[in-house]
Amino acid sequence: MEVDKVSQDIVLALGGGGSKGNAHIGVLKVLEREGFRVRAVAGTSAGGMAAAVYAAGYSALEIEEHMAAVDQNRLLGSRPKGPALLGVQGVAEALLPLLGERTFDQLRLPCALTAVDLDTGREVILRQGRVLDAVMATIAIPGIFPPKKWGDLMLIDGGVVDPVPVAVAREISPQPELPVVAVVLSPAPQRRHNLPVPGFANNLPVLRQIARLRVAQAFDIFLRSVDISIIGITEARLQLDKPDVVIRPPVGHIGYLEKVDVREVIRLGEQAAEEALPEIHRALSWPQTLRRRWRRGA
Repeated sequence: MEVDKVSQDIVLALGGGGSKGNAHIGVLKVLEREGFRVRAVAGTSAGGMAAAVYAAGYSALEIEEHMAAVDQNRLLGSRPKGPALLGVQGVAEALLPLLGERTFDQLRLPCALTAVDLDTGREVILRQGRVLDAVMATIAIPGIFPPKKWGDLMLIDGGVVDPVPVAVAREISPQPELPVVAVVLSPAPQRRHNLPVPGFANNLPVLRQIARLRVAQAFDIFLRSVDISIIGITEARLQLDKPDVVIRPPVGHIGYLEKVDVREVIRLGEQAAEEALPEIHRALSWPQTLRRRWRRGA
């Protein structure tokens, strides 16, 4: 019985990617269906949002039903509370029914979200306090969304320095030999994405104004440049941190703030997770488990 228990336990590192992040739900659906037990979860940006809600105890299906019902036109506001192009009050309102006033010590799973101190560039690991506030920090794409005040710090999106928090997931794992499964949402660098202005211009007056001022192209270029830089950072960190399994949903064509068919993006996550099942089982084999235990000094 002990062998079976160990053979099903994994730790997750969920990467950032804006609207691509719905793919995390699909990955979680497959992991649940196949009987894997998530023992801890770390996330950044959109992955931090998924990590927080999953750690709160909701099933992947419950998360899917909630997110599919959210009016995407109301997620982003035109009156940001701080130096930014867009506000995120709609995101907070969408997550409030799921997270409420929960603090990290009230979550069902060990969970860590990552952000970056705007003043020092230092990665900040969020594991205490109100979970919803931590989510607002980890999704704060600099310049697009307002920074989140956290004590004396001003925090921005953790993906700036680590788009997929593998090392953090390993750090919070309850057992050092558990494999870290990383879900990476890196887009293909050569593809021109349908970025936010087309998806929201008919709904946000501020973006209509931006388009009239011919800043829309600059906005598009900026977000595509973010995609390009994150690809490089992601690959470097994966080489450094070496997750045991990498799942890559085919979502590179989706822009950061693009209005999407939530269930279709979830389906892409399911597809990628199903393809990765042999690799997950291989990572859970006793030879691999013993190798991790030896390497990490357990």
